Amino acid sequence: MTWTTTDFHITTVGVLCAMACALPGTFLLLRRMSMMGDAISHAVLPGLAVAFLISGARTSWWMFFGAAVAGVMTALFTQWISKFGKVDRGASMGIVFTTLFAVGLILIEQGAGNVDLDARCVLYGALELVPLNMVTVFENYEMPRAAIVIGSTLLFNLAVIGFFYKEFTIASFDSGLAETQGFHPRLMHYILMTMVAVTTVAAFEAVGSIIVIAMLIVPPATAFLLTRRLPILILLSLIIAAGSAILGHLTTKAIPVIFGLPETTSSGMMATMTGIIFLLVWLLGPQGLIRRNGTELEEPEEI
Repeated sequence: MTWTTTDFHITTVGVLCAMACALPGTFLLLRRMSMMGDAISHAVLPGLAVAFLISGARTSWWMFFGAAVAGVMTALFTQWISKFGKVDRGASMGIVFTTLFAVGLILIEQGAGNVDLDARCVLYGALELVPLNMVTVFENYEMPRAAIVIGSTLLFNLAVIGFFYKEFTIASFDSGLAETQGFHPRLMHYILMTMVAVTTVAAFEAVGSIIVIAMLIVPPATAFLLTRRLPILILLSLIIAAGSAILGHLTTKAIPVIFGLPETTSSGMMATMTGIIFLLVWLLGPQGLIRRNGTELEEPEEI
């Protein structure tokens, strides 16, 4: 099993995608809104389709603007249906994202026939094709365009969280206190939704919207099993996300060598590795199932 420049580029894009998703995913987890990431990752499709129809290209800022608008509208529609329709929040999420997702697919299939956009790419990504679209940076060094896009998104997420760290923290744990401190928790909510939407559209071409869901939810959930301190939680989420991406691509290359099976998609295996790491931490971690059961067995019985 040889490691090539192509493998390095694929892994780099996967790591950047995973880390960019893990940052807003951590605060979604703290707000108990992890499935909102699922909803937004599907509901941005109408915004993407309309942006493609207007601009006719995948590399324009229209794409990010359309996704951001669709993400904020998803949060608004979910809140309105839950508040005014007297519907459970989870049910309102399901209503909004399934409807918008279906509308987006219809627009892509029926109205965007002349635009270079494949619905399967939106769903599953094309991580193996990333090295085919290279750009030159620093005069003589080439790197995938996707790495620049998702790397810029990662820096954007880091900057937003760093700038609003106190506001995000207080609003995530106690929105009432945030309101009294003048931090406007509703504004923080919509900023977070915009981050999720922009991250989703930046990553969808490489890893697909379905894989983004795993990257948004599973690394922060795994880190939450290991710590309750927010700075360490964010750091562990980033490390787990990056490690899952690296192990996922390594596993993809190892499967044909070890088992003689065809190669699977790297993005799918990266998502699978996040689940495997979560399972291991849940079973074997400091507060894992096995450790808790062992502690209970060692406790003496009361007389």
